[in-house]
Amino acid sequence: MTSSTHGDGGDRDIVKCLPAECLAHIITFTSPSDACRSSMVSRSFQSIADSDYVWKSFLPSDHEDILSGSESWPELSAKELYLHLCHNPVILTNQTMSFALERQSGKKCYMVGARGLEIVWGNTPAYWIWTCLPESRFGEVAELQYVWWFDIKGRIESRMLSPATNYAAYFVFQFSRERRGFSDRAIDLRVQLEKSGEEGAESKCVIIDPPDGVPKPYQERGDGWLEIEIGEFFNDIGVDDTLLCSLMETDGSFFKAGLIVEGLEFRPKITM
Repeated sequence: MTSSTHGDGGDRDIVKCLPAECLAHIITFTSPSDACRSSMVSRSFQSIADSDYVWKSFLPSDHEDILSGSESWPELSAKELYLHLCHNPVILTNQTMSFALERQSGKKCYMVGARGLEIVWGNTPAYWIWTCLPESRFGEVAELQYVWWFDIKGRIESRMLSPATNYAAYFVFQFSRERRGFSDRAIDLRVQLEKSGEEGAESKCVIIDPPDGVPKPYQERGDGWLEIEIGEFFNDIGVDDTLLCSLMETDGSFFKAGLIVEGLEFRPKITM
């Protein structure tokens, strides 16, 4: 590209060659990152790259239906809405699930909060208590007092997720000060489609809280929580199934305590 194509002078030549509607349509075949870069070409090109026509193409086609289940908020442009959903998960009206977008691709991300999970003895205060934490996106999280059997399951319908997308499921949690039992036994982590049963299931055993000097299986999220990847799955086009994730340790030899559960998150697995 020669120097004459930089700045507003070169851009006017481009706009003269192609109508704004055509340029906007071309940008929709790129990516949100490319659209942002295009908006920096010039002031006149910015109005095209930032248009609702472009950014509505990056939003999920059913985003209005999804957001109808959330609290009302100020009207935003399509680009403002996209960026807001990338950085601010929206709590849906049942208060047990949040929705967000993956920044690079615009694919759907969901977290099923602790209240939406099946926690064995979760409603027995001697074993689990429900509490509020300022760093949680949900109104309540589950704090483990003690159990001998650790058994948590979470489900999400595959049709809710973006099709033709490789996803990973993550267990989002914290340790409390009085934790114990998670360095003695490995937890069985499993992801599977319920209709398929064991076929195609992915499972692994992980010691959640290994001793000092042993690599930790979790990552810090930057929002005050830790996460462990439970497993990956490909959400194929046309598949109508229920994705089941489970965390289980039922040996019963050691009691477990001191884990705080925020939820299970499902987000696209991005390869760099």
